[in-house]
Amino acid sequence: MADTVIRLVPPAGDDSDHASLRAEVRSFLASVADRLPAPGSPTAVDAWLTGWDEDFTRALAERGWIGMTVPVEYGGHGRSFEERFVVTEELLAVGAPVAAHWIADRQIVPSLLKYGTDAQCRGFLPGIVAGEVYFAIGMSEPESGSDLASVRTRATRVDGGWRLNGTKVWTSGAHRAHAFIALARTAPVDPERRHDGLSQFIVDLRAPGVRVSPIVSMNGAHHFNEVFLDDVLVPDDMVFGEIGRGWTQVTSELSFERSGPERFLSTFGVLAANVESGADAASTGALVARTAALHQMSTAVAGALQRGEPADVPAAVVKVLGTELEGDVAEAAALHGDPTGPFGGVPLPAAVTAALDQRPGFTLRGGTTEVLRGVIARGLGAR
Repeated sequence: MADTVIRLVPPAGDDSDHASLRAEVRSFLASVADRLPAPGSPTAVDAWLTGWDEDFTRALAERGWIGMTVPVEYGGHGRSFEERFVVTEELLAVGAPVAAHWIADRQIVPSLLKYGTDAQCRGFLPGIVAGEVYFAIGMSEPESGSDLASVRTRATRVDGGWRLNGTKVWTSGAHRAHAFIALARTAPVDPERRHDGLSQFIVDLRAPGVRVSPIVSMNGAHHFNEVFLDDVLVPDDMVFGEIGRGWTQVTSELSFERSGPERFLSTFGVLAANVESGADAASTGALVARTAALHQMSTAVAGALQRGEPADVPAAVVKVLGTELEGDVAEAAALHGDPTGPFGGVPLPAAVTAALDQRPGFTLRGGTTEVLRGVIARGLGAR
């Protein structure tokens, strides 16, 4: 049984080691309170996905809080994943507008360091660290759901590079980002080995043949997009990693996408408001306890990533439990604020309404709950 627990959740480090850094971030946030969402504001919900503020991103970069894990030789700061966790957790807790750099810092940085060429690292990392280069994600496709092996975007070998044709969807920030890393099929599908024949490419989102079309949510928000690739030329020096190794690379990248504090802090402001209101202490206390547990679990994954250990299974655990918590926080705030029963027509605070609107997306992005439970089951040897 002990071995199973260790496989699911690595041992966490001592958070007190970074107390001074945490205090430094809080001091900075207090000094820029006028640039942060007001309490109860809907913009505080999911700010890491929707709060695009390039000036704020550059202010963080000036303090060395973007690209913290990038080696000094690539313009970074050579700090640890645990230190980066402390900074991002504090930013998320106040709903700071960090969407501009979030994807680049969260998963493009470690992916470049693991699979990118030296030229790619030198070409992109200094700009990311400076808060001036932004990325989106080019994985999901229409009608594919979380089944990345079913991607239909194709890359065809041509003189000097590859031609990409296909469509990517749910590409947050693609209308503002400079590039994304696209997953494409470079060999015919083998029904017996569906994960083979996939490769990744760094695509300039302003290149000829790229068309970005907005996807506007039911609440009127726009951060999602559909990206059409029409015979887009990607030069050989923008092949990411190895041709045919795309599946291995993507699953490694997903560990960074699924395990961070954004997977349980998207509705933290709503929870904090519920605590302050004193509503239903028992159920609110249970939500606080779950948040504390996920803090420990997510910190533990950051430590595993720092040590270079596989983290796909614990990351899946954090993502499943974290997104369930975020939705439960929204539901609890709505129910406690409306004594007449499910919402009952009583106006709800804007932040609670925004959290309820976003709840369906919590359990979809980064992999559906059903898919992630399969990842966990395989990690336990149950399937």
